[in-house]
Amino acid sequence: MYTRLAATRRASFPHMLLSREEMTFDFAGARLEPERDRKLLAWVMNQFLYGEVSGIQCGHWLYQAPDLEAARFFSRQAVEEFQHVENFLRILEILGEGPAPAHRLVRFLSTGMMPATFEEHVCLEMALGEGFVLMALYGVIDTIAHDEIRAILGRAVKQEERHVEFGEQRTMQAIRERPALRRRLLGLSLVSMWAVRRLGAFMRSRLPRHEVLSQLPEFLGFSVACAERRLLRMGVLTKPLAELTALEKGLAIAEAYGAAVFRSPFRLLPKKRLTETYLRDPAVANRAPAPGENKIRMVR
Repeated sequence: MYTRLAATRRASFPHMLLSREEMTFDFAGARLEPERDRKLLAWVMNQFLYGEVSGIQCGHWLYQAPDLEAARFFSRQAVEEFQHVENFLRILEILGEGPAPAHRLVRFLSTGMMPATFEEHVCLEMALGEGFVLMALYGVIDTIAHDEIRAILGRAVKQEERHVEFGEQRTMQAIRERPALRRRLLGLSLVSMWAVRRLGAFMRSRLPRHEVLSQLPEFLGFSVACAERRLLRMGVLTKPLAELTALEKGLAIAEAYGAAVFRSPFRLLPKKRLTETYLRDPAVANRAPAPGENKIRMVR
């Protein structure tokens, strides 16, 4: 009985379409040192923190879940996202830094493109969006010289991998059942990848010279290439992006956003959400270090 149940669970969540090896960028031994790079690491962790706060809102999809399996998954994911918020607050405490706003492009990727349907959510936010987050976590784990921070992120990675797997599988299922969805999902994905490239341009022009930072533009390019591979394996893309004409890309984006406006003219307007108020929330604001306490703890 136990063996059969375990096998069923494994069958429900097969391995991600891209392996850890395929999603690993070679930083050539470059390291992030918590004492030297405290401000940089705090900036990175605050981007993650915002993303996890936006992840809590997966509870919204419980109402629109097409079946009990999806609803059960989202209820579990919501709990995990709360855990991840606590993880990044803990890392900020270790660094001796406080919560701070995320970059506008991170906010756009996390909430500015909030999907309108279950199919858009599993493709755009889970398979693609959490796929980008997962690669960033891999990159920090592979470069940071701090055992406790690496252990915290290692635990979070296992849950993120499960979220990506679910998004991939449900995206493929949606396309099998409704092939016409493919172009709309592609249009949304193209905009998401454009925003990631823009974030790379910001990093190239604004961040200081550093052995890891100097490789971030290439890392983000690598991340976009992995996203393209994921889209191909899910069936959202039927040929490489380089073979798509400007007209094909334009029609996909027009269909995606035209459909969004038709379904809800107010979808793209800002709303009062947790992502707009979390920094004022006592559970977050009270975690900021007192003056003079910004010292790295337990560095190895």
